[in-house]
Amino acid sequence: MAETAQSWTLAYKGMSSDNIKGLVLALSSSFFIGASFIVKKKGLKKAGASGLRAGSGGYSYLYEPLWWAGMITMVVGEIANFAAYAFAPAILVTPLGALSIIIRHESNAVLAHIILRERLHIFGVLGCVLCVVGSTTIVLHAPQEQMIESVAEVWDLATEPGFLLYAALVIVAVFILIVRVIPHYGQTHIMVYVGVCSLVGSLSVMSVKALGIALKLTFSGMNQLIFPQTWVFALVVLTCVLTQMNYLNKALDTFNTAVVSPIYYVMFTTLTILASVIMFKDWDRQNATQIVTEMCGFVTILSGTFLLHKTNNMADGVPGRIPKHIDEEDGFTSEGIPLRCQESLRS
Repeated sequence: MAETAQSWTLAYKGMSSDNIKGLVLALSSSFFIGASFIVKKKGLKKAGASGLRAGSGGYSYLYEPLWWAGMITMVVGEIANFAAYAFAPAILVTPLGALSIIIRHESNAVLAHIILRERLHIFGVLGCVLCVVGSTTIVLHAPQEQMIESVAEVWDLATEPGFLLYAALVIVAVFILIVRVIPHYGQTHIMVYVGVCSLVGSLSVMSVKALGIALKLTFSGMNQLIFPQTWVFALVVLTCVLTQMNYLNKALDTFNTAVVSPIYYVMFTTLTILASVIMFKDWDRQNATQIVTEMCGFVTILSGTFLLHKTNNMADGVPGRIPKHIDEEDGFTSEGIPLRCQESLRS
């Protein structure tokens, strides 16, 4: 009992002021990003009623004020998230995205039902719970991030053969998805759009961490802006963010928000942790028990993803049923499914 109390005391003392700042920023980020999904989806639906939908390659949402309100909310959340990476390790910040799922599907589930007229099947709720439990398991057994004192150190880690191979595989996979898969399956398979966002996101987080470290050190008096590596990481962040924004808009406009959000979170978090393990060699500092526990967390997350994917078209407790009610104002069913998808599923 005394040993347990002592371990908790040490854990409490281990929470530095920087980690507390990172935690607060990450929590704020989850709130803003969680709320932005609802507002952006409403803007996309309104824009789709008067122009070509984003899911069909249109950009009419750029003229919709409500979409911009959601985008500004998301930008605020992303800025807070970016700042959090500068103060706290990625292994702490990234999985806290689970809180944005709780916000969307506990608090914002009411907004999603009233504003968007979307509903999440009971098995979808269970899927969300499994995703959060699995992510929490990974967080509780994740290793501490190694101390980085210069952007040059991150560059050395990023240019090692292991991470270069991972980055090359990600780029090839994204290219194949965009060129070969999306034209045929983008409108019917939710994992396609979300897969592009998640793969690109795993690279962006590594660059965001490097850029955050560079800015933090610069503000503390150690100028990192003189190093070309800082600007390379900034360019990678910009490219990845623009790509993520484009395909996330397509996913939100095509599929139910209540399903897009958790699946995106699960894939993004999983790939980000994988990238971090490869780049920072986290598992080298862990024992077999910790690694197995983390793998169990991954299995739990995958189970939740499966349930969410299978309940995409469930309504009123009837598996596989497509609701007949159609919102004549914006051309979507009550589940946010485009009419042509509904007709093809019925046939």
